[in-house]
Amino acid sequence: MPLPRPARALLAALLLAPALAAAAPRAARPPNLVLILTDNQGAWTLGCYGNPDIRTPHVDRLAGEGIRFTRALASNPVCSPTRATLLTGLLPSQHGVHSFLDPRFMMGPEAYNTLREFTSLGEILRDAGYACGLSGKWHLGANLTPSEGFDYWVTKPDGHTREFYDQDVIEDGKVRREAGYTTDLWTDRALRFIERNRARPFFLFLAYNGPYVLGGLMNNPPRNRHAAAYRGHPFQSFPVDAMHPWQHANKAFHNRQNAMERTAAEVSGVDDGVGEVLAGLERLGLGDDTLVVYTSDQGWMGGQNGMWGMGDHFRPIGAHELMMQVPLIFRHPGRIPAGQTSDLLVSNYDFLPTVLAHLGLGDRMPAAPRSPGRDFSAALTGGRPAWEPVVFYEMETTRAIRTDDWKYVARHPDGPHELYDMRRDPRERFNLFGQPGTESRRAELAARLDAFFLQHADPQYDIWRGGRSKAKRHTP
Repeated sequence: MPLPRPARALLAALLLAPALAAAAPRAARPPNLVLILTDNQGAWTLGCYGNPDIRTPHVDRLAGEGIRFTRALASNPVCSPTRATLLTGLLPSQHGVHSFLDPRFMMGPEAYNTLREFTSLGEILRDAGYACGLSGKWHLGANLTPSEGFDYWVTKPDGHTREFYDQDVIEDGKVRREAGYTTDLWTDRALRFIERNRARPFFLFLAYNGPYVLGGLMNNPPRNRHAAAYRGHPFQSFPVDAMHPWQHANKAFHNRQNAMERTAAEVSGVDDGVGEVLAGLERLGLGDDTLVVYTSDQGWMGGQNGMWGMGDHFRPIGAHELMMQVPLIFRHPGRIPAGQTSDLLVSNYDFLPTVLAHLGLGDRMPAAPRSPGRDFSAALTGGRPAWEPVVFYEMETTRAIRTDDWKYVARHPDGPHELYDMRRDPRERFNLFGQPGTESRRAELAARLDAFFLQHADPQYDIWRGGRSKAKRHTP
């Protein structure tokens, strides 16, 4: 005998209730965030940015499934300051970390968290209900102790990378030796974190210390799974040129085949990890619920203009475009249309307001100190935000302003200064500073540079005006 209509309705409601209960939290759940940060990687080393030599299929896929920024620049050329800027939205002359951090501030009795007085991305997301995990390089102080909102914490005791095998790591609050390939370790621990926190919103900071491509390891042949493929490869993307007269460090790597092979192998090693993370998200059904961002702490040069390395490897401190340009890719299926590129001129200090806005947390952007960062989240979804095409850069006594057409580099107090027409001379081969006819342009850019730092710099960290750095100084 059929059930009466009220009974049928009640039965249907009871049968649907578990499904609706399971679906409701998922529908209301905010997006996860996976921030993949590499160490010392120029955008030009990736296939999606035009590299013909180095195999990066997984990063290239990430770019193809989201948006790739072609003119993303770091505000400093070394790792600790740029990591602090990404997490806080502040300049070095605001957060005080002007250079890479001294080892004594990472481990031992003088160790301290250099971001402790600021509200950073991990703390914001923790307070919004996210599980927050770090796997990889920290290099912002007190490395032994989880901080800044992270409760999952696997990292390095220091910032420098001597090699990728048989290295010390910090896990479960203790230093231990990792015999294997540390690039693979960071990927493995990242996947563990995702698996453990799959049922709630999470923020994974996957901070590879590769490709790195600096220091003594560049004299060692690659050992990872890509080593054989690059052995003897004729690299087109590493220019062979006379050494630049300002080169101060890394002189042994110029025009060296082994250094090129090592770079390529480590870039591809990181790319493998990106592929595993993407596969893990898809396996767990989290791909559409997760914003994945791929970027680097700063750019890097591999022979262009006779230069190898970043700004601190030159005297005077360098501010070349390729020392500043970083890859920047966002993927969020269903939210960010695939196959996009953007030529907006953006900085790493714009990252925090942008990612918070995309996650629906724009109102949690810290109000003090006031970030110079701008929200370009409209560009992620195909819009065109109101945008002034200008970014600023600093390392200690070197500062720069980059506009659509020009770059001006000033060194306090006595130079040398630089001025480039970036439309006509994108490789920065011809310094126009002091040339007749450029006086008004130079004066305009110098005034804009000074006005920006007068507005934003904290006097205690404004080196141009007698302030200090939390890190060891490289220039007097």
